[in-house]
Amino acid sequence: MYKVFINDKPLFLTSVLEKETDFQFFLLDTVDMQKLIAQYFAGQITNARLYHPDENLLIQNFKEKITINKAGGGLVENNKGQILFIYRNGKWDLPKGGIEKNETIEETSIREVEEETGCKYLKITNPLQKTYHIFKRNGEYKLKVTFWFAMTTDYTGELQGQLEEGIEKVVWVDKKDIPELLKNSYQNIKLLFEL
Repeated sequence: MYKVFINDKPLFLTSVLEKETDFQFFLLDTVDMQKLIAQYFAGQITNARLYHPDENLLIQNFKEKITINKAGGGLVENNKGQILFIYRNGKWDLPKGGIEKNETIEETSIREVEEETGCKYLKITNPLQKTYHIFKRNGEYKLKVTFWFAMTTDYTGELQGQLEEGIEKVVWVDKKDIPELLKNSYQNIKLLFEL
């Protein structure tokens, strides 16, 4: 099962049929994706399942129905065990951004963290789960697939939010304070902290 967020509301891709309770079922092969997404944005649908019998084809078939934007981001930990967060658009977030031509997703992730936060000396330790969310640009709904990486750094210099990206704050957060901060974050960011 995959979870895609539309306006922070879940759209599940599933190969399991179950009785509808608080959600609606749609067949992935026949759904009008743009119409379904528009209904989410309008608040007419807040929880749905897209069904395809073959779990291995779920995400592939979904991606064929919508334009994809790839992004890379980092969950960065410093030597004190603190995690790097940014604050923009009224919510706490992690640094991430779009892939550029001739760049690996790992290079994208490191570049974007550096650009958005001023944090340097980043090292990727391992890949984390991918997250999926839908946004609207130039009148078209698009799927952003973000590849996340756990990173470490021994950087102790000044942090600087990238103003042209609307980043108001960049801070190191103690792990004990993260649950409170996540109350004002995005669902796909919360996924990265679930154990």
